[in-house]
Amino acid sequence: MGKRKRGRSVKKNLNQNIESNELVQAPHSFVIHRGISGGDTLELTKDFRKVMEPFTASSLKERKKNTIKDFVAIAGPLHVSHLSIFSKTELGMYLKIMRLPRGPTLTFKIHNYSLARDVISSLKKQRVVDAAFKHSPLIVLNSFSGEGLQFKLMASMFQNMFPTLNLTNIDLNTVKRCVLMNYNPATKLIDFRHYCIKITPVGISRGVKKVVQGKVPNLSRCNDITEFFTKAGMMSESEAEDDPNNHVVLAQKIASRGNVESGKSAIRLSELGPRLTLQLIKIEDGLLDGEVLYHELIHKTEEEKEEIQRKREQKRKLKEKRKKVQEANKKAKDELKQKLKDQSLKGMRKDTQNESNTELEKDDDAQYYKEDVGEEPDKDLFSGSTGVKRKHEPLRYKNKKKSDSINQKNRTNQNSMNKGNRRMNKFNKQNTNNNL
Repeated sequence: MGKRKRGRSVKKNLNQNIESNELVQAPHSFVIHRGISGGDTLELTKDFRKVMEPFTASSLKERKKNTIKDFVAIAGPLHVSHLSIFSKTELGMYLKIMRLPRGPTLTFKIHNYSLARDVISSLKKQRVVDAAFKHSPLIVLNSFSGEGLQFKLMASMFQNMFPTLNLTNIDLNTVKRCVLMNYNPATKLIDFRHYCIKITPVGISRGVKKVVQGKVPNLSRCNDITEFFTKAGMMSESEAEDDPNNHVVLAQKIASRGNVESGKSAIRLSELGPRLTLQLIKIEDGLLDGEVLYHELIHKTEEEKEEIQRKREQKRKLKEKRKKVQEANKKAKDELKQKLKDQSLKGMRKDTQNESNTELEKDDDAQYYKEDVGEEPDKDLFSGSTGVKRKHEPLRYKNKKKSDSINQKNRTNQNSMNKGNRRMNKFNKQNTNNNL
C-alpha cells in the first residue's frame, strides 16, 4: 500500500494572512450564468470575467446543482462584494448585478451584444496586451446624473464594482484599460464599451518616432540619414487625425519609448470588447428578493404597494415564528439527549462502584480467614469461579449436502422395506386361501 499523504497543517501554512489590506478592501466579483444553456451566454460570461480582472474568479467552475446561496456562503471568506449573473430565457437575455450579501439587485435586459472575439477581428489594427489585465480598468460614466433613484443606484453600483483610484499617488503605468458606460436619456439604453489605453508621443515625425521606438527604418529611398529625418510628409499617419483634446501633458514617466515626463502625448483607445446594450428593468431592495424600488414596465398604485408590503410583513413574521419553534424543538431534543447521556454515565459509574465493592469484600473474607485460622486461604476458596478452565471446543456445523444424501438414503431403504412387507402379506393371504 502506498504511503498516505497528510494534509497541510494550518499552523504551518505560509499562504494564510499574506494578503495586503489594499487587496482585501478591493471589490471582488463572481460572474456566472443561469437559465437556458446554449448560445453565446457562456462566451459572454467569459468575456465579462475578462473585463472584471484581476479581482474576479476567472476560472470559476459552476454546476447546475449550485444555487445562489452557495455563492453567497463562500463570498465572505473570499472578500467577494458583487455577483453578476447572465441568464437566458425565451424572452431574451438578461444581466443581474447584485451587491453581496444583502443587495440591492439591478436587472438589465440585453438588447444587443457583440463578443470580444468579433470586436477584435473587426479592427484593422488589433492590439491585445496581456499585461493590461493585471490591473483593474478605469470606469467612466456619462449622463448618469439624471433625477431619480434609479440613476443614483446605477451609478453607485457601477462605481463600486471597480477599485477606487487615488489621484495623489496613482501610477499611470497601471492604467491600461478603460470601461465606458454611456446612458442615452431618449432611448433609456446604456452602451457598454471596453477599451485598451495606449499613449503615443506627438509633435515628432514618423522617422523620429520609429527610431525612438526602436524600429529599424527603411533607408532605401533616402540618400542620407538626414534626409530620412528632414523629409517632408514624414509625419505619423494618425498625427493629422488626432484631436487636440486627446493631447495631454504627462505628469509621470511612462514605461514606453518616446513618452517623457512633462512632454506632450496623445491618448488612443483600442476596443477590446465585449459590446453590450443594456436597459434597466427592475431594482430590488434585497438579494433577488425584497421590495421593488423601481420597475420600468409595471407601475403600481400606493394601495397595491401597501398590500404587498403587508403580505411581505406577514410572511416575515411567520418565518420568524417557525424559526423559534424549530429552535425550541432543537433545544428540547438536545436536553433529552444530554439527560439520557447523564443517566448512562451514572449507570456506568454505579456498575464500576459495585465491582470495586465486590473486590473489597473478597479481600475482607481472605483477611478474616487468615486471622482466624492462622494460614493463607486456598487460591480458589473465595473466588466466584471454580478456577477450572473449560476446554475449548470449536463449533461444528452440519454438512447440508451430506445430511440431505443420508435422508434420501433412509427414505429409499424405508420404501424398499414397505414394499417387502406388502409382498409378504400378499403371499401369506394366498397360502391361507389355498389351505382352505
